[in-house]
Formats: sequence, structure tokens, C-alpha cells
Amino acid sequence: MPFEISIEREFAAAHQIRLHDGTLEPLHGHNWRVCVTVAADNLDAIGTVMDFHALGRLVDVLLEPRHNRNLNDVPALHDMNPTAENVARHVAEHLELHDKSVTLVMVSVTEAPGCTAVYRP
Repeated sequence: MPFEISIEREFAAAHQIRLHDGTLEPLHGHNWRVCVTVAADNLDAIGTVMDFHALGRLVDVLLEPRHNRNLNDVPALHDMNPTAENVARHVAEHLELHDKSVTLVMVSVTEAPGCTAVYRP
């Protein structure tokens, strides 16, 4: 698909990753940065993949219930280890794109500067 747009959002949340030995790392927080990229084969009637603001609202609806929370306690994340990789997958799997001409390309999640995970559906 030749056309792509991306939006970035941030939310603050804590987490504890379950380690290989089954223990939890200490509870700590991040200012998570989420980047969502969508693509289309063709532009719409006004020359866009989709409205940036519309995409931003879709992501905001998904992230708002996770803001200022412990991700380990969020019911939708309860069955997964709240790693950056799993948060990226979670966002991708729960993002509802209403326009079928637009395809989700990727979700990246940065939990700290230089520490980014990418999920491509």
C-alpha cells in the first residue's frame, strides 16, 4: 500500500513483568508512547488515507482506560504479561478501524527512550 499515516499518543501506566522464574519485577511506571500506522491503496475524495484526528480518537478511546493504571490490573490485559510487545499487540488487536479501505500496518510502543517494541498484524 503506497500511502501511510501515523499518529502518536502517550499514556502513563505502571506494570510488573512476570519474569522467567515466575517472580514479578518491582512495580514501576512509564510514560508509554504509542505510534499507530495505517495504510491505504488509494486516497479518499479529499486526498487523505483517513483523517488524523479520527485515527487519534480511535486510539484515545482504547488508551484512556489504561491511563494512570497498573496494566497488570486492567481486565483486557489480565491474561498477558504486560510487556511493551504485548501492549503493542493488544492495541493492534483492539483498535477498531471502521473504514475497510484502511489497513493497520503496525503499532509501536516505547516504554522508555530507546526501548521500543513493534507489532505488525
